[in-house]
Amino acid sequence: MRNTEEIWRLVEARKDAFEGLSDRVWHMPELAYTETRSCAEHAAMLREQGFRVTENLAGIPTAVMGEAGEGGPVIAILGEYDALPGLSQEAGVAEPRPLPGPGFGHGCGHNLLGAASLLAATAVKDWLAAQGLPGRVRYYGCPAEEGGAAKGFMVRDGAFDDVDIAISWHPAAFAAVQEALSLANTRIDFSFTGRASHAAAAPHLGRSALDAVELMNVGVNYMREHMPSDARVHYAYLDAGGVAPNVVQPTAKVRYLIRARDLVELRRLIARVRKIAEGAALMTETKVEAKVVSGVSNLLGNLPLERAMQANLDRLGPPPFDEADRAKAAEFQATLTEEDIAAAWRKMGLPVRKGVALCDVIVPLELKGAPLVGSTDVGDVSWVVPTVQARGATYAIGTPGHSWQLTAQGMLPAAHKGMVHVAKVMAGTAVDCLTDPGLVAAAKADLAERTAGNPYEPVLPPEVQPPFDMSKAA
Repeated sequence: MRNTEEIWRLVEARKDAFEGLSDRVWHMPELAYTETRSCAEHAAMLREQGFRVTENLAGIPTAVMGEAGEGGPVIAILGEYDALPGLSQEAGVAEPRPLPGPGFGHGCGHNLLGAASLLAATAVKDWLAAQGLPGRVRYYGCPAEEGGAAKGFMVRDGAFDDVDIAISWHPAAFAAVQEALSLANTRIDFSFTGRASHAAAAPHLGRSALDAVELMNVGVNYMREHMPSDARVHYAYLDAGGVAPNVVQPTAKVRYLIRARDLVELRRLIARVRKIAEGAALMTETKVEAKVVSGVSNLLGNLPLERAMQANLDRLGPPPFDEADRAKAAEFQATLTEEDIAAAWRKMGLPVRKGVALCDVIVPLELKGAPLVGSTDVGDVSWVVPTVQARGATYAIGTPGHSWQLTAQGMLPAAHKGMVHVAKVMAGTAVDCLTDPGLVAAAKADLAERTAGNPYEPVLPPEVQPPFDMSKAA
């Protein structure tokens, strides 16, 4: 208990600087692999706090790692700082009000994610120094979680090879241990090449790449009835062939995002989508090339670490929100539908409580809801290092992820309180690992059992490199 109270005190003592870091990153939203300024802010903070800094980690210019301590187990705390396109929004305003500029915004709260993780790592560094104990804490500043799979490339490059335990979190409506559910996915660009011609005078001489893309989409849409119910397939046009309808379009490109519950089912689904693309090319007498852009694995849970993190949550209690925080959150809840709000409660397995705008409970570990499952590149880390994640309550209950409402709440006092709260949870879990060799051993045994007979095979083909230009279209 003494260690817990001391690590929380160290988090509290440092919080102002890291709330400032979060706000600075909020003001400079940058997309996947372009987070130059955000990464620089994190690197500067690492140096200011006395970490040994490695930049250009895994050959990725916007990835950074800071390490402190000597010997002992290596505890990694993972942060992110990439933003999203189309989610620019004035801070604190509960109505759509985009800011001037390119339209980017922190609609997933990654400004908070990176700052809280670095706050936790700094507190653990200070604790190790004060205790004079062996052990190392690392902060990994990870770019491009939103579709760029940076952690997958970092895993492939060996950045986590000597890590004993990995800890992370994500902004959420409730304070809880993150249930280890996510979809493995891959992004594949399908480029069709045909032959241009005059669409009126000589249409018979043309071979339309745009027709091929549209036929591919029709084929995939017919496949949906015959996919596993938890699989997902999405697509977006990258090149529709031009703006002249009197030209038979000779080129067209579509990006597919294919998701499945695990790597085995993902590979099956990828093969089916590729066959549909080939069929579309055959029907239109065009050619198709497929290029993998990125991919991530599904998350693996780790029960010993989840129990340790839950114990920290239970000791700490809910975030210290006040009436002003709840009133502001209610303004944002008023912009949401009843369905949005009810879905947030159901996701956590909790009964709907009308009129409650901010988290005031700690969700029990054993409580299972109806999760709305997305994807994360933390999944790849979880296959090679025992990994645990928290959910940190930082916004109004019901706020959709990837929304202007979430961007708008990213600098509110409630968001700051939530990020400090979850930093305490992560730091406390790290200290548990540093002081209890049995916990680390149990976590490693749990991972070994989960991967027995099913070793890690990255979704990313070995020839695929980080897609540094993936955000250019935005």
